[in-house]
Amino acid sequence: MKSLILIIVSGALINNVVLNQFLGICSFLGVSKQMKASVSLGGAVIFVITIASAVASLLYDYVLAPLGLDFMKTIVFILVIAALVQVVEMFLKKKSPAVYKALGIYLPLITTNCAVLGVALTNVQDGYNFLESVLSGFGTAAGFTIAIVLLASIRSRMREEDIPAPLRGAPIVMISAALMSIAFLGFSGLSF
Repeated sequence: MKSLILIIVSGALINNVVLNQFLGICSFLGVSKQMKASVSLGGAVIFVITIASAVASLLYDYVLAPLGLDFMKTIVFILVIAALVQVVEMFLKKKSPAVYKALGIYLPLITTNCAVLGVALTNVQDGYNFLESVLSGFGTAAGFTIAIVLLASIRSRMREEDIPAPLRGAPIVMISAALMSIAFLGFSGLSF
């Protein structure tokens, strides 16, 4: 049980996919302008990464590895991720058009978000079983959500502040993201 909790905490905080591994930066910086869009994207990423981790684990363990098709894992995982993103996109378009519109181009970009593929490949590389893969996927996605919501919160606060002209816009966002990354390094000493 302790090792399963460590997998979740490690994925969310210690090895944060955005702030430590620097995967998924495009949507992290692009969507974090609005809190609602950040939370919505975080929810979509949690769904996609968790389910993709589960399906990828099953496909790898019961189809690719036994048939000696390990070399096909990247292509197969990309197809699984693309299908899951399409399901999320159709659901949001039908049930929540405002959120669908707010996410814009970043929703289909989950398909090409290297964080999603990175988690599936890392789970296989680390030899995780099905449960460990699902928990790793969930922890990683939760870490992405924590990071994007924190940055959205910081950015909303920055709109009210008097920031020097040369730092307005992208420079202050990059500085904020860098400081968040440094702060998350503090979790690297965390042990159970």
